[in-house]
Amino acid sequence: MSLEIVILAAGQGTRMRSSLPKVLHPVAGNSMLGHVIHSARQLDPQRIHVVIGHGADLVRERLAADDLNFVLQDQQLGTGHAVAQAVPFISADTVLILYGDVPLIEVETLRRLLEQAGPEQLGLLTVELDNPTGYGRIVRDAAGKVAAIVEQKDASAAELTITEGNTGILAVPAKRLGEWMSRLSNNNAQGEYYLTDVIAMAVGDGLAVATEQPQDAMEVQGANDRQQLAELERNYQLRAGRRLMAQGVTLRDPARFDVRGEVTVGRDVLIDINVILEGRVVIEDDVVIGPNCVIRNSTLRKGVTIKANSHIDGAIMGEGSDAGPFARLRPGSVLDARAHVGNFVELKNAHLGEDAKCGHLTYLGDAEVGARTNIGAGTITCNYDGVNKHKTVLGEDVFIGSNNSLVAPVDISSGASTAAGSTINQNVGEGQLGVARARQRNIDGWKRPVKINKP
Repeated sequence: MSLEIVILAAGQGTRMRSSLPKVLHPVAGNSMLGHVIHSARQLDPQRIHVVIGHGADLVRERLAADDLNFVLQDQQLGTGHAVAQAVPFISADTVLILYGDVPLIEVETLRRLLEQAGPEQLGLLTVELDNPTGYGRIVRDAAGKVAAIVEQKDASAAELTITEGNTGILAVPAKRLGEWMSRLSNNNAQGEYYLTDVIAMAVGDGLAVATEQPQDAMEVQGANDRQQLAELERNYQLRAGRRLMAQGVTLRDPARFDVRGEVTVGRDVLIDINVILEGRVVIEDDVVIGPNCVIRNSTLRKGVTIKANSHIDGAIMGEGSDAGPFARLRPGSVLDARAHVGNFVELKNAHLGEDAKCGHLTYLGDAEVGARTNIGAGTITCNYDGVNKHKTVLGEDVFIGSNNSLVAPVDISSGASTAAGSTINQNVGEGQLGVARARQRNIDGWKRPVKINKP
């Protein structure tokens, strides 16, 4: 049975009080609409149709992809009117209708819903709520079968006591959808074309309406204002934390942990508080991440330790290597096994060999550092001449004294050393000591300046 998906994403979101279209507001580093599209893709549809309206050009720009068909809804006249704009593009057997501001919907929930849909049956996702205010109510007949959905503004006092709410998410036979859209009326309290009226039409046409429910009501929670957006964010993060803990991760406090991307983890991983994982992050077994760290688009091999307040971005940390506290590894940084990067050290496009050490107060950019090399405090690679970047190459077992400036391009061969306080702008050969500093002079009788009192 072929499938196409329609995502309704045309709303303005006035209560967000933002120039950004509502569906582009982020949850866990991705737009709400981006999350819905990600879930939709996992169902392998023939096509995904995204109905856009407010901020249409920006939505297209941010989310354009070959598998998305953007359909413009010039006037926002209701959910039924929105779906009607996509109907001419649909050729599949079944249509699944989703919402661009409902980002937490689980793929498994949607799969269960799709199993309920067929040529003569609709699948409707409903939810039981203690307080269903704002939701359309599911009206059932004496046999318990779905008869209709009544929007809250049109509901009677008796209907308002119903606690089963409509999520708006449904799977319908495509061959019926166009005909139902043509029969919709806006004769209601809001003067809109309700998609929910399709349910009564289907029942009247002799189709069955089968219902499914999410495991968690937050799956179908939308966001109309910043407070609801924050609730979605925290719920997403708690879910992400639960998934990681089930895979063998210890989170010191799941309420103070954020995932904003795709994370792969091994076993016996320990993550302290206020850690943020962004983009694609791979964490292997026995990794320890201290508090207040940001890990972005990086790979942490077995046994890596990252100490407090470190930023790891676009880096690969080899087995048993460590960084921090207050370390910053920028894109292109690679640490081989057991390499050490200490406090207030910054690396950019730099490769440290096995057992290399860079303990503190250092910047290495565009550098190749051999195994077992030790770099003293206060060392910098002067890799940029104002126009071009140049490379510094340090061989194996090199010793760099404290407070060195290594002016690239420069090559310091294996076993060489440099003296503290040197500015090295020439190559240093194997086993040599490079010394490049002014000769010290001690001046007798030196008179210190005295403070002049201004009138």
